[in-house]
Amino acid sequence: MEKKQSRETLCVQAGWNPKTGEPRVLPIYQSTTFKYDTSEQMGRLFDLEESGYFYTRLQNPTNDAVADKIAQLEGGVGAMLTSSGQAASFFSFFNLCSAGDHIVSSSTIYGGTFNLLAVTMKKMGIDCTFVDQDAPAEEIAAAIQPNTKVLFGETIGNPSISVLDIEKFAKIAHSNGIPLIVDNTFATPINCRPIEWGADIVIHSTTKYIDGHASTVGGVIVDSGKFDWDAHADKFPGLTEPDPSYHGLTYSKAFGEKAFITKATVQLMRDLGAIQSPQNAFIINLGLESLHLRMERHCSNAQKVAEYLAKNEKVAWVHYCGLKGDKYYDLAQKYLPNGSCGVISFGLKGGREVAIRFMDNLQLAAIVTHVADARTSVLHPASHTHRQLTDEQLIAAGVAPDLIRFSVGIENANDIIDDIEQALNA
Repeated sequence: MEKKQSRETLCVQAGWNPKTGEPRVLPIYQSTTFKYDTSEQMGRLFDLEESGYFYTRLQNPTNDAVADKIAQLEGGVGAMLTSSGQAASFFSFFNLCSAGDHIVSSSTIYGGTFNLLAVTMKKMGIDCTFVDQDAPAEEIAAAIQPNTKVLFGETIGNPSISVLDIEKFAKIAHSNGIPLIVDNTFATPINCRPIEWGADIVIHSTTKYIDGHASTVGGVIVDSGKFDWDAHADKFPGLTEPDPSYHGLTYSKAFGEKAFITKATVQLMRDLGAIQSPQNAFIINLGLESLHLRMERHCSNAQKVAEYLAKNEKVAWVHYCGLKGDKYYDLAQKYLPNGSCGVISFGLKGGREVAIRFMDNLQLAAIVTHVADARTSVLHPASHTHRQLTDEQLIAAGVAPDLIRFSVGIENANDIIDDIEQALNA
């Protein structure tokens, strides 16, 4: 039996296996289309009778190599790159839901995803109930309705830095015959593989740590291949009943464990077209090659910064699951024993106005909308990413109005702390 390679090795080696005389580095297949000798050959591709390339909106060799690498890192059977993390979120939900359906989600999620579920998908006739992810299992399960198709949460909440009890959520989902989708953006597969804890679908904004250099926007959906769609055929007709746009093909019968990701590719990407460019996929692959090294540095730096903040008399509170005494410390030890991420949330004595003044005085850390970058960055969600929410909605989403999201980079930790100190003193 072939030994499974470590995540560190997969980061560098997986996805692209060149044959003799082929490029060692993954090439950019910058072509919209692919040539065939006969009309019949291309027809078989369009009917999904054979696998191959004919148009980059559906598949591209560069994109597929990168998707395969991420699938291997997460322990899934297949993956699909998207144009952004938002597209990955939408496609993963919409692949299972249609008008009249319902989603249950943790409330402590990224503001963009919260808005997608609460506002935009509601206009499409898909409702969402938000729950406290820390509530007892019975309370969360009570939110599930007969038309619920998905349970959703984030491994590490953005920007609350909450830690999801993945096993608890998976048991709730599976006992109700629905899949669990987990956004693993902040932890990355280096620090957590949600599929090993029962998640069925894993998504990422690859814009964050996977790219790691604020160079390119992207997303990915990974299919575990473990959810039995046919066992719950009445809930998921899109996967278990014939698709008239492919001559009555049924995804669960034709593609087995890859039914979900195949449908997402050949139906949703075909019709909605939120593709990632091969150039962007190439850049993401460069980020993946150093992901295991960068995550170790992000986490060690963030631990030092969090410990400094926790002892500073000007700081009102700090949330970082690596701190002993943090609300999520025990869950982090279970799911993230080797480190969580480089993002810390904290508040200053004096509230929102003091937080804004502090940020304006930082010199090394930059005020940007981005997070999870090699460079240290900072954001005040109530003023920026979450500014559409009321104070009540902010608190429900786990975002205190005075919350500062501090994304610790891979610079020298002492330099980062010195910058924080001078800004606090200013």
